[in-house]
Amino acid sequence: MKKIEILDSTLRDGAQGEGINFSLQDKINIVKALDELGVSYIEGGNPGSNPKDLEFFKEIKKIPLKNAKICAFGSTRRKDTLCKDDLNLKSLLDAKTDVVVLFGKSWGFQVTEILQTTLEENLKMIKESCAYLKKHKKTVFYDAEHFFTAFQEDKSYAIKTLEAAIEGGADVICLCETKGGYMMDECREAVSEVVKLFSDKAQIGIHTHNDCGLAVANSLLAVKEGATQVQGVLLGFGERTGNANLSTIIPDLQLKMGYSCIPQENIKNLTAICKKIAEITNIRMNSQLPYVGKSAFAHKAGMHIDAVLKNPFAYEHIEPEAVGNTRVFLMSEVAGR
Repeated sequence: MKKIEILDSTLRDGAQGEGINFSLQDKINIVKALDELGVSYIEGGNPGSNPKDLEFFKEIKKIPLKNAKICAFGSTRRKDTLCKDDLNLKSLLDAKTDVVVLFGKSWGFQVTEILQTTLEENLKMIKESCAYLKKHKKTVFYDAEHFFTAFQEDKSYAIKTLEAAIEGGADVICLCETKGGYMMDECREAVSEVVKLFSDKAQIGIHTHNDCGLAVANSLLAVKEGATQVQGVLLGFGERTGNANLSTIIPDLQLKMGYSCIPQENIKNLTAICKKIAEITNIRMNSQLPYVGKSAFAHKAGMHIDAVLKNPFAYEHIEPEAVGNTRVFLMSEVAGR
């Protein structure tokens, strides 16, 4: 089975969701749960943004992990600044993780209007920041922020930003669908072209948001086109309408599409770990979540119940036990005799 690396961003991108606020101990407990599930990478937070995240990276080193590697997240150097003098890059080194997720701008609008610098300086920021982290023996995942918007508006420059990251030594190029507004064919076209151009130079990843309800679909399409790393949040929460939901993506890839995401023996723990993370986060899991929701295998109509009692295959696409869930029969006026 082809391996797809899973990077969980519950503690970073998920923490940007409305009403989400993790304590330091919450973050450590979530790491333990995600490691138990068997994801490849856990994005621990941005050590340059707040003291809690900086403290997390100190404390998490004391916790032995079986499966996952912890990643620090931060931006490329500031404009007109040397890498060695950049406080954000310094904080990424101070986190002392083997893996750093570095984000930079792909979209000219963001470069000129938000960063207020030149397109050429942005390319230098990307290349030099990646090279600086590689010089310090880090594995570098480059997150190409707003890549799909950039690809539509100025494909040539969007591609140049990826080239700059690769020239700087980035190990993974992750295409970020930051605004969450792109349709499946648009995502497919962009990922396909990037895979053709760069898959022999770096691993290609995908990071999607759910503003059009397509985060899972676009992530799966990216894998079909050749992406080998998928970023998301286990329960899909995050800024605005949330991130790609890994509790759906992992079983879709592993049980339906023939890829390996986590150790096969761990998939049966998926529902329990989702419930544990929901409890730590202090949120109520959507009962209708695919695979792990309490209604995912609930049957109410009398004809459905009768059929499932005879053979569950009649109305269930997998056995609920495969992901650690259970079958439920609901008693009501529509349940028949």
